[in-house]
Amino acid sequence: MRRNLITAVLYIIVTTVLFGVIYPFVVTGLAQLLFHDKANGQLLYNRDGQLVGSRIIGQPFTAPQYFHSRPSAAGNGYDAANSGGSNYAPTNKKLIDRVAADVAAYQPEHPGTKVPIDLVTASASGLDPDITPAAAEFQIARVARERHLPEDTVRRLVSSHTQGRQLGFLGEPSVNVLLLNLDLDRLTTAR
Repeated sequence: MRRNLITAVLYIIVTTVLFGVIYPFVVTGLAQLLFHDKANGQLLYNRDGQLVGSRIIGQPFTAPQYFHSRPSAAGNGYDAANSGGSNYAPTNKKLIDRVAADVAAYQPEHPGTKVPIDLVTASASGLDPDITPAAAEFQIARVARERHLPEDTVRRLVSSHTQGRQLGFLGEPSVNVLLLNLDLDRLTTAR
């Protein structure tokens, strides 16, 4: 019995050190070596070296000169610690009222035009950094007007930021809002 107890305790110590200390350090080291940007959250910095966000976590953009992100239901909005959707059913009165209010807010930009659904509904995580090309196209006129840029210039910028389907067939085309807005700032500053 004593021998079995010693074996069990030694086994616990060895596996704890091996899988609780050595393995995580090796995996972290390899991730830092091989995938440094991804292992550190794909953080983005401006020209002054200040952190402006992550390319994989959405941010709220509400100023008219910026492309707007999807709404967020995560905590107080884009709160990674409270990631998750609202869990409201499509027939829930609160969801219907919020979406109707968001649609009404976008309607003055394009009277009579349907508002792309991703501009008025949150993603499942509430942290989606991307919008559809249709949602970006819907906002081009406003952004161009506010930045005093030709619409074709803004449209080309959107086109350059449009990512196709992964591997050609997975998911949908998308536009990363943070990257697009950062390039808009660079373009406007360079003028």
